[in-house]
Amino acid sequence: MYQILVIDDDPAIQLVLTRLLKKQGYDVTVASDGQQGLAQAQQLHPALIVCDWMMPRMNGLEVCRRVKADPSLSSTFFILLTSLDSVEDRVKGLDAGANDFISKPIEIHELTARVRSGLRLYQLNYELHTQQQILAAELAEAAEYVRSLLPEPLTKPLSIQGKYISSSRLGGDGYDYFWLDRDNLAVYLMDTAGHGLKATLPAISVMHLLRSHAIPNLNYYQPSDVLSALNHTFQMSAQNDKYFTIWYGVYNRAKRQLTYASAGHPPAILLSPKRTLSQRLKTPGMPVGMFEDVVFTNNFCEIEPFSTLYIFSDGIYELQQPDGSIWGLDAFINLVKSCSHTEKSNLDRILAEVRALNWKESFEDDVSILEINFD
Repeated sequence: MYQILVIDDDPAIQLVLTRLLKKQGYDVTVASDGQQGLAQAQQLHPALIVCDWMMPRMNGLEVCRRVKADPSLSSTFFILLTSLDSVEDRVKGLDAGANDFISKPIEIHELTARVRSGLRLYQLNYELHTQQQILAAELAEAAEYVRSLLPEPLTKPLSIQGKYISSSRLGGDGYDYFWLDRDNLAVYLMDTAGHGLKATLPAISVMHLLRSHAIPNLNYYQPSDVLSALNHTFQMSAQNDKYFTIWYGVYNRAKRQLTYASAGHPPAILLSPKRTLSQRLKTPGMPVGMFEDVVFTNNFCEIEPFSTLYIFSDGIYELQQPDGSIWGLDAFINLVKSCSHTEKSNLDRILAEVRALNWKESFEDDVSILEINFD
């Protein structure tokens, strides 16, 4: 049974509306003025409100405005009773959030028809809101599952800290690191194009595939070979038109040498021991899955003692600002350099600064970042 709230200071109107609506099978509550009506609405959360415009203490326009400003009441269908027929008055009512109007004197058949119509719309909005809540819960579960697949922090013989923050729409970020032998550590971070489960599933597949070494006859010590194998396995024509970018590297701690390759991914940032100089580590290459004949190449880098490497997805720096501009990669690199004053982990400090720059409630894209302190 739908709950309807009638707000009117005229006892005669109250009586007519109450009898008429109860006869239609609705649960009806009456309030005698705007303040009482607003309090009743906040307590009852009615499906529909029929409210007189002209009332003492608080008029119907203000009641409507406050009801629609309350998130818990915003879906309530609001009908204004009015003897005002001018277009200007109707515009004021619409601007306040009114969904419909009934002119005085009240015509019974019009009232019942408009109430039925309003309740149908309320029910549709309610069902839509319910489905949105279910979807949000499912996306949260999917994000938690991705988070459960991510590796634990590494503390020796080198330190690796990772952070993953899912967006409200859930993206396709993922990362991992694992020892190929006692001296060689493989590390990668990937980002699937798009949002939702269609973007997340390829990331999960890649993480399982690389962690289990399930690709036969593959040299996991050679980043370019790994990217070529992934490109062959995950062609977008067979993967719901989804491609992904990835940065993959292998660090030999005995030689202090990093071999790496990237596929359309942002460069990794290597900071010198003094944290004043940085190198951008990136190789040419299209994202994985776009074209079958892409050639990926390796590059090499010597790692000085007490250097730090950052690998990240573009969600951490592609932040739209209030003026419409994008914060950008160069600004992010400058932030990383300014935050990195010690050999200890600086991820929390970096992410705190990034969150402050993201003026929206949540990130538009997944945010992933790895920080590797080599000593």
